[in-house]
Amino acid sequence: MYKDITFIINPSEITAGTRGASLGPYAVITEARKIKNQLFGKYPIQTLTDCNYLLDHDTKFPFAKNVEGLINVYEAVSDALASVYNLHRFPFVFAGDHGSAGGTIAGIKKQFPDKKVGVVWIDAHGDIHSPYTTPSGNMHGMPVATALAEDNLNNKRNHLSEEEVECWNKLKNLHGICPKINPEDLVYVAVRDVEKEEVDLINRLNISSVSVDDVRIKGTDRILSEINSKLAHCDLIYISFDVDSMDPLYTSHGTGTPVENGLKPDEAFEIMNGLLKTNKVTCLEFVEINPCLDEKKNKMAEVAFEMANKLITNHFN
Repeated sequence: MYKDITFIINPSEITAGTRGASLGPYAVITEARKIKNQLFGKYPIQTLTDCNYLLDHDTKFPFAKNVEGLINVYEAVSDALASVYNLHRFPFVFAGDHGSAGGTIAGIKKQFPDKKVGVVWIDAHGDIHSPYTTPSGNMHGMPVATALAEDNLNNKRNHLSEEEVECWNKLKNLHGICPKINPEDLVYVAVRDVEKEEVDLINRLNISSVSVDDVRIKGTDRILSEINSKLAHCDLIYISFDVDSMDPLYTSHGTGTPVENGLKPDEAFEIMNGLLKTNKVTCLEFVEINPCLDEKKNKMAEVAFEMANKLITNHFN
């Protein structure tokens, strides 16, 4: 694991169903400035261009909303990761919505094609829908499926246009590597809000899942041991941290799809902190902070910044 960080700011929010996630990374930076913490002055920052202008127009693709822009976002994220890795630095990503995380996985796999990449997906949601199964068409519910190259046609409910199919296949096949990960390379943490199509696929693929109750009953040390054992065959690990994995009781509703009965912030921190100790983690990403929905002013960004700052202090130069 590289010890010098570059922050990647990805303000894309074209795959979310609510507005405001594009402001999430800047809300975190604002919190640092408010408390006069100079973390974001200490390390280089890359800010990506986005395709959020698509939100000012009707989407052409009801089952893969703004997918044509998401292809560009995936490529931008991948290019940013490559530039960071080529400098032997660690990419710490702050993104808007979770839909771009499939591009993060694609970028890691492109840079390390011969390495087996494990994914720890800390989230209230499985994000394993495809355009064939989605009830909403919002693509922040699909990044895991792009990485697995999984259509879940057994649970097909939607009939896609030829152009939708073509764009979806471009996402899955980005960089000519398909799939990017295998089901045994994935561990869900705190997932608790999934549709029946997702449940069926998760069960069929035998994807590992750590519930909030598991964390409470077993404790984070045992959970970390189990995750590390499950991903022992992986060379690298990517942590995708959606703040809705946490219980809004302890944070706020400052995220697009808050779900009750989630992790406490210290539990989420301890899991990420423990994973970073393995020296396998090659990228850490925080997503779905939405200050426009935060009933406690900027509370979610405050919590996210405190966690990120502690992780960086513990593990990086």
